Amino acid sequence: QVQLVESGGGLVQAGGSLRLSCSASGHTFSNYLMGWFRQAPGKEREFVATIAWYGSTNYADFVKGRFTISRDNAKNTVYLQMNSLKPEDTAVYYCTADLSDMRYWGQGTQVTVSS
Repeated sequence: QVQLVESGGGLVQAGGSLRLSCSASGHTFSNYLMGWFRQAPGKEREFVATIAWYGSTNYADFVKGRFTISRDNAKNTVYLQMNSLKPEDTAVYYCTADLSDMRYWGQGTQVTVSS
């Protein structure tokens, strides 16, 4: 079992930046593919980014060039640096950890971008 706790969400103006953090516990962090998803009001949850243990990354097209995912395996933490935020980035952001066929979810952190 893996426990994921997100932090760093909040209210920011359009064009601003936020950095989300996700702290993991309960298993060997470096074994996991870590990621971020988000869910806006009235919309389905969608993929944002993932990062493998060795640093390979993958991004949704709508965040390329604006968001950066990174991880610190020594601190069991994954980050999402979000720049040039837009009102349409407003959502609850969820951290995920994938191992084999299991995906674990955090409780989510709210990001609100005002225009």
